[in-house]
Amino acid sequence: MGDEEIRPFRVEVPEAVLVDLRERLARTRWPDQIPGHAWDYGTDVDYLRDLCAYWADGFDWRAQEARLNRWPQFLTEIDGQQIHFIHARADNPDALPLIITHGWPGSVAEFLDVIEPLRETFHVVAPSLPGYGWSGPTHESGWDIHRIADAWRTLMARLGYERYGAQGGDWGAIVSARLAVVDAEHVVGLHSNMVVAFPPDPAAIELTELEAADLASMAAFTKSGTAYTEIQGKNPQTLAYGLTDSPAGLAGWIVEKFRDWTDHDGDLEAAVSRDQILTDITVYWVTGTINSSIRLYCESRRSNTAGSAGAFVEVPTAVAVFPKEMLRTPEAYAATRFNVVRYTRFDRGGHFAALEEPDLLVADVREFFGSLR
Repeated sequence: MGDEEIRPFRVEVPEAVLVDLRERLARTRWPDQIPGHAWDYGTDVDYLRDLCAYWADGFDWRAQEARLNRWPQFLTEIDGQQIHFIHARADNPDALPLIITHGWPGSVAEFLDVIEPLRETFHVVAPSLPGYGWSGPTHESGWDIHRIADAWRTLMARLGYERYGAQGGDWGAIVSARLAVVDAEHVVGLHSNMVVAFPPDPAAIELTELEAADLASMAAFTKSGTAYTEIQGKNPQTLAYGLTDSPAGLAGWIVEKFRDWTDHDGDLEAAVSRDQILTDITVYWVTGTINSSIRLYCESRRSNTAGSAGAFVEVPTAVAVFPKEMLRTPEAYAATRFNVVRYTRFDRGGHFAALEEPDLLVADVREFFGSLR
């Protein structure tokens, strides 16, 4: 593939890969669990066994593959790295382009319920992060958040878009914020459902009772919910052997995040369906990218780019706050790092907004960018 070539792509997982997956699931060696403790020590073995049984015998990957293939997909090479992206153009040729970016443990499959409604207003570009999904593994060090933002700037220019919006959550929020800095000439607005902003003098900012509760929740998450960031940020290779070899191990690692980070009253599948969960996990499995995906934590930690756009974000910014998001940044905090022109709190939803509350997310994105016209 030439340096600037863009070629069509379809998801076509070989049947042998799916057969091997089912065989590995059948041979899973399950760990013990102390009776009566369910999720107390991590992913509950009974839930995971049931999920994996469905993965082996009930989950229809081909149906999900068809959903992905409904949209035009492409591969191109940027900075020596293969980049996969969905490009769903609006019927209106003058529609505003919008690049939407996922995070971990997500994938472009997160956006399957929002692409069509967004496409009514935008030319939607949904890339797979380098090292994720069909962007394939990264093959050299240095693929941190800032390098990805530079790649997105190149991608949008290669597609011929001179004026566009950016949207994201999780890593996608941080990539999009950096993109708004390095390509401020072309990014007309930033919409984020996970703004990261810490003011230089927090004591000078008066908080509401709700905002104080948000910060307390963030502190609790940092204390007890970030073990994954430590190992993924320091020793990803060591973790990757088990996750790459065992589909049950991979599912156990990822499903815990879905349960902890979504909005539900104890029933994970009330927030996201098991088909949605397994579609996401299967993307990692069939592409063999769990190692390169978690390596992003290490690369961004080593370059100190994990949570920073690197400068004040001047472009108009919309902040969408869902109540079960782990990082719920107060508006005054966000305003110290972003040009916040819209700040919306929702009464439901969590970290995976496009999966959990697609209608709320789409409406907020439309209203924000509509106000910039």
